[in-house]
Amino acid sequence: MKIAMIGTGYVGLVSGVCFSDFGHDVVCVDKNPDKIAMLERGEVPIYEPGLDALIEKNVEAGRLTFSTDLSAAVDGAEAVFIAVGTPTRRGDGHADLSYVMAAAEEIAQALTGYAVVVTKSTVPVGTNRQVKRTIAKANPSAEFDVASNPEFLREGAAIEDFMKPDRVIVGVQNDRAADLMSEIYRPLYLREFPIITTDLESAEMIKYAANAFLATKITFINEIAALCERVGADIKQVSKGMGLDGRIGNKFLHAGPGYGGSCFPKDTKALARIGQDHAVPMQITETVIKVNDETRRRMIEKITDMMDGHLAGKTVAVLGVTFKPNTDDMREAPSLTVIPALIGAGARVRVVDPQGRREGEELLPGVHWVEDAYKAAQNADALVILTEWNEFRALDLKRLAKKMATPALADLRNIYSAQDAKRAGFSAYVSIGRTDFRAEA
Repeated sequence: MKIAMIGTGYVGLVSGVCFSDFGHDVVCVDKNPDKIAMLERGEVPIYEPGLDALIEKNVEAGRLTFSTDLSAAVDGAEAVFIAVGTPTRRGDGHADLSYVMAAAEEIAQALTGYAVVVTKSTVPVGTNRQVKRTIAKANPSAEFDVASNPEFLREGAAIEDFMKPDRVIVGVQNDRAADLMSEIYRPLYLREFPIITTDLESAEMIKYAANAFLATKITFINEIAALCERVGADIKQVSKGMGLDGRIGNKFLHAGPGYGGSCFPKDTKALARIGQDHAVPMQITETVIKVNDETRRRMIEKITDMMDGHLAGKTVAVLGVTFKPNTDDMREAPSLTVIPALIGAGARVRVVDPQGRREGEELLPGVHWVEDAYKAAQNADALVILTEWNEFRALDLKRLAKKMATPALADLRNIYSAQDAKRAGFSAYVSIGRTDFRAEA
């Protein structure tokens, strides 16, 4: 099949490349000529493990191309995917649909035969019907259907998620569109992965409901972690005991500095706004947003308390600034709250991150970037772990402690234990939901 993928951001690029690996002919379209030129040179504008090799494979096979020409890409395409951004709109929390509707209008002018216009972007309930009206108005003679096909890709594991999904959700209005979508996903049908066909509104709602629920699990365990600190319980043991219950499961029960990234912050805000607009307040989701913001502020307090309230003139080494490991994505990362607060309090901040520097240099002005944790720790007054990259999971704590002016460790991902830190020579250690220690003066 011929597929046009409009938008080469994270979702569009990964989806387009994976569709080409299914055997379809895919043209990935973007308005940014620099990004298209980069992709045509074989350079990947985002960090996603395995994506560069998959692009090279399918470009060489002739199934994958990149273009700035939307009209040419849509001409003759059987499916046109909209995968543009839907950021939170300033001021009201709504998803900004301007890019989606602009793409729909351009697609309308370019359609030359029957096609299914598929929304891959995360959009509020009712958007696909709005896309249909927009296309019909812009080109009354266009022959098309619309479909909702939300993505469920984890950054850092996106290719695996696309090729071996928990489920594929397809919202349609008729059998013709359903049959075409079935053909697109035929390789997954043959391997018996669950593919759920619904109406448009249910498909749109599934995406928001799923992300809000996962964000709720993260926020719930962070709130329990705060209580564990007061009562002397260990959040790791609590999480394990909860997660072994099959009704709960162990995923997304890891205490940390709060959720971030391109989906959870944006989608929880949008769901809360959708609820308000329909007079059905999403009270749990609204509380999740509030608690997540408070969790980030609590991380700042932890670091400040570990340093006896004195940050001015101190050197703090921060390990990890991306919102999670195995990605270069800085969107809504906890580091964007924590690090500016440290700098604002007068601290000198050094940063280490395997992939975060490209975006981080602009987003975190005033920090000093270094190559590894040991250089960052040299004469530092505190060490803070913000992202659990594999590089930070097996550090020589004894070596780090010896390099530091004041060996104090804020392990905000619970990678190490208080015993590990104490044996290594750290004089102070704080974590999340567990017992901390401070050496006697």
